[in-house]
Amino acid sequence: MTMIRKVWVIGTFLVFLLGCKSESPKPDNRIKIIIDADTANEVDDLFALVGAIANPSLNIKGITSAQFHTSPLASDSTVLESQKINEALVQIIGRNDIALPIGSNDAMDNSSEPKVSPASNFIVAQANELAEGDSLILVILGSCTNVASAILQDPKIIPKIRVHYLGFWHDPETNFYNLNEFNSGNDTIAVNLLLNTPNLDLTVMSATTSQYLVFEKKVVDENLRKHGLLGEYLINRWETYNRWWTNDDPQKEKWIMWDVAIIESIVNQDLSEKSRFATPPKNTPREILIHTKIKAKEMQDRYWKTLENLIK
Repeated sequence: MTMIRKVWVIGTFLVFLLGCKSESPKPDNRIKIIIDADTANEVDDLFALVGAIANPSLNIKGITSAQFHTSPLASDSTVLESQKINEALVQIIGRNDIALPIGSNDAMDNSSEPKVSPASNFIVAQANELAEGDSLILVILGSCTNVASAILQDPKIIPKIRVHYLGFWHDPETNFYNLNEFNSGNDTIAVNLLLNTPNLDLTVMSATTSQYLVFEKKVVDENLRKHGLLGEYLINRWETYNRWWTNDDPQKEKWIMWDVAIIESIVNQDLSEKSRFATPPKNTPREILIHTKIKAKEMQDRYWKTLENLIK
């Protein structure tokens, strides 16, 4: 090989090496999130989880199962019921990579003792794995037991997490809180722990606000028809679930999608309004964020558009 040929080969090889070295992995800018769900309690939880899994802007670290012991339909292991549905959903969608740690089957006994579970341990571990300056969103769709327990287990995670909670009734005009609401009632100690924890980043999608996101059965059927087994699963849940809290709409032609509202408000921040409010008088004086208004029609439109990502 001539000297010129050798120089050309070496030079080409060096360019190749430099090119390979410059191709560093692209940063993952997706929102890191763990969803804590009392999935077996209702219908909207399932729709919310499916919408979250379908959304490419979310990096779902895990879906944890939550208890709902105050329901008149409650068994002696409500958390296991939620766990089974979580497992079924990820299997149908084909996302077995999503961690599914089970939560506590019992509410907290007091504000100083956590209900340690695989779910609370998972939350602590994921928060502690974050890089400096990074944060993890914890979305609570039901009782606050698992997240409150994680905070008690390791308070050092507080600066690393941002909690989004679906619960209680709230009047933005008077700043009146009514914690006599289903999610809040399933662990009042845990709810108050979140309200009382200084420096905890807490955003609430109140029942007052989320109640305006309503899906119609005919629209649901039309959109889910193209989703095969997943569509059948969701429609069956709607049709067979016993809506025990009301005798209105016996044909179940409409359903309030409380949990869908909170997920959509995270990925579509332009579709909701929120303001800062002082915590209730009995809680630690501080400010939290509460959603006061949502664009329900736009939320629903984006939800169905996002679900198209799951069509194979």
